[in-house]
Amino acid sequence: MSRGPYVMDMPRPQPAGLPTREQILDFIAKSDVPAGKREIARAFGLQGNEKIALKALLKDMADEGLIDSARGRAFHKMGGIPKVTVLRITDVTDEGVALAVPETWHGENGPPPQLRVKEVRGRKGPALGVGERILARTEEAGKGWIAHPLKKLARGEELMLGVLHREGDKLWLRPVDKREKRDTLVSDAGDADAGDLVLAEKAGRPPRITARVTERLGDPFAPRSFSLVAIHKLGIPDIFPEAVLEEAELVPRLDLGDGREDLRDLPIVAIDPADARDHDDAIWAAPDDDPANPGGFRAIVAIADVSFYVRPGSALDREAKKRGNSVYFPDRVVPMLPEALSADICSLKQGEDRAAMACHLTIKADGTLATWRFTRAVVRLAANIAYEDAQAAIDAASSPQRRPGSREGSELPISGDPGLRWDGALVESALKPLWACWKALFKAREAREPLDLDLPERRVVLDEKGRILSVAPRERLDAHRLVEDYMIAANVAAAKALEAKKAPVMYRDHEPPSREKLVALKEYLATFDMEFALGQVVRPATFNHILGKITDEAIKPQIMEQVLRSQTQAYYAPANTGHFGLALGSYAHFTSPIRRYADLLVHRSLVGAYGLEGGKPKLNGPGKSSDIPARTALTQEEAERMTAIGELISQAERRAMEAERETIDRYVAAFLSTKIGELLDTRITGVQSFGFFATVEGLGGDGLVPVSTLGAERFRYDEAARALEGEESGDRYTSGMKLRLRLVEANPINGSLRFELEEGASHLPMRGGPRRDGKGKSRPMMGRRGRPANIRHKGGRR
Repeated sequence: MSRGPYVMDMPRPQPAGLPTREQILDFIAKSDVPAGKREIARAFGLQGNEKIALKALLKDMADEGLIDSARGRAFHKMGGIPKVTVLRITDVTDEGVALAVPETWHGENGPPPQLRVKEVRGRKGPALGVGERILARTEEAGKGWIAHPLKKLARGEELMLGVLHREGDKLWLRPVDKREKRDTLVSDAGDADAGDLVLAEKAGRPPRITARVTERLGDPFAPRSFSLVAIHKLGIPDIFPEAVLEEAELVPRLDLGDGREDLRDLPIVAIDPADARDHDDAIWAAPDDDPANPGGFRAIVAIADVSFYVRPGSALDREAKKRGNSVYFPDRVVPMLPEALSADICSLKQGEDRAAMACHLTIKADGTLATWRFTRAVVRLAANIAYEDAQAAIDAASSPQRRPGSREGSELPISGDPGLRWDGALVESALKPLWACWKALFKAREAREPLDLDLPERRVVLDEKGRILSVAPRERLDAHRLVEDYMIAANVAAAKALEAKKAPVMYRDHEPPSREKLVALKEYLATFDMEFALGQVVRPATFNHILGKITDEAIKPQIMEQVLRSQTQAYYAPANTGHFGLALGSYAHFTSPIRRYADLLVHRSLVGAYGLEGGKPKLNGPGKSSDIPARTALTQEEAERMTAIGELISQAERRAMEAERETIDRYVAAFLSTKIGELLDTRITGVQSFGFFATVEGLGGDGLVPVSTLGAERFRYDEAARALEGEESGDRYTSGMKLRLRLVEANPINGSLRFELEEGASHLPMRGGPRRDGKGKSRPMMGRRGRPANIRHKGGRR
């Protein structure tokens, strides 16, 4: 089936004489004067009602992120700098040159550019300081930008996040970012006091920068507060605009129509974590009765049909694109979509009719994919099953002696919801066929030899009041691997299906390691007398073979850590570079459109490629169907902007990963704050010239042991071996080494830990006094880089 033409999504009817979006963008870019509505209307000869329609079109373009306006007058392309705009001073150089960024920035190609503010001759008054705002005319000069101030405006915000503490009669702001070591004097605390978590703006000029509190966020140690720190620090959108919530209440009433494939008679099940907040995917499998596929299987991976509800150009779509993905914390989730969709109408639930995008797979006996096709379907799940329950059920069914009292058809509870139960007969009709098919998929996985790094995931367990009960590695079961392999198969099928239709694909790219990283790994492995040839074709199996040769389990974690660090970071893009880690030539994310915008784009492309659009939207109940965009397939505009969108959602993904990691670190630090002074079993995770970092075994966290606490002798840093070695004692600290360390500090606000060696004071630097060198002569005790060893250098991680 050939791909149909893409149609621009036009939310409002437009007169024939109205310019297109492309024509307006071209005019704005080429205009020598600020291009407002009047200039655009004049340029295209618009009159009367056409001007009214132009105003509506410009509003749509602004809502869609195509253009922005400077105080509602002059428009400019989103991602560019308007000719006249408001700038905020962010820094002042040693030469006194003010540096500024646009106060509002919606560019999709990275952070806002920095402009050098040109000094105005004869200008009276104080110099511009950090946090001040100016109206300026901008121009591009060479490879940078220059701002010509027109007017100084009221002071804006340069927000900082931190906790207030009191020293004498003054309040200071201690930043939550552990990379920021300096406290800032508070010039205006408002109604906040010591101990409060606050947002503040920078004020003043270097070197006298102060903080003015703008918002009191509350007690940073209160239950469920650690995620709020990350949300505010990283600017994660966590409040839905009213227009988005209104649309989220409207679209669940959309009629599913008559053209969907009916899969409600199949025992399709969803296998998820017991604490899952949304259910994107469900699976079904059965032996293939086709004689042409002996030993093979038929399988269906049913994914929530989010593209039916979240349509291009809608308020829901714009907000989802801005968020990029859902962000998961131990105490909350910041969803990409409002809960009316993410936790209800889009979530695949037991006994409820749901719209789904069905991936039909024919799987050979060796686990490779023979055929695939995609349909829009209606599903009614037979059960939502927790990983642990599915594993326990299949283990019991496979055991020679069944559990006492167990019988076919008995009801089994669902973890996390004692009110729901599923029929034990599903073990025979659903779980056993799924496991049988997975054995074939697993054969294909083993043949590919994807990168196999056994890196445990930490799970924070909270009580009903949000207090920490435990922090422990999350158990990994065959049930997890089963679901993962079905999802990978569907993701591969989606990418290949779109390639066959020559349709746009938002690939999940993972490039091979760079030569620089491989050289560093070779040098590191050489310290263990392990060879690594740089001239070979590097595949994931190359690293698996290295790890497989290790017989000493004590050093395996540290080598695994270095292999991980040698890998590149995966990203989203419309250009295919393959997925190195999974050993796949074509790979896209298709299976989680509730929580990832990339998957939603792949669904839209499949809708267009397979002709699954359906009819006009129809509502069951109150509301206007005309308020809902008719198109659910990928638009031409989206197809042309895939590169920029890929960069945007890749940045959002990295932001989410940082927020989740930092929040877990804060919970770990809070959990350990009651164990100050205790000896803990740790493993060294990284070594630098200023000390080494260690994590608590089975728990996580990342704590520094400063080199200044290792003793009075000088320690040499071996960069290739990632090791610190005492020049006199020969004591050596390397990545992966296990040792007992004393916890001396745990800061829940920034998630930092600090350790000292077990012997404690005996390894602290001596206060003065010479020591003898090899020739019997006295010499001053010197630390790294010739500094006196008895001086503790402030800052730790630099």
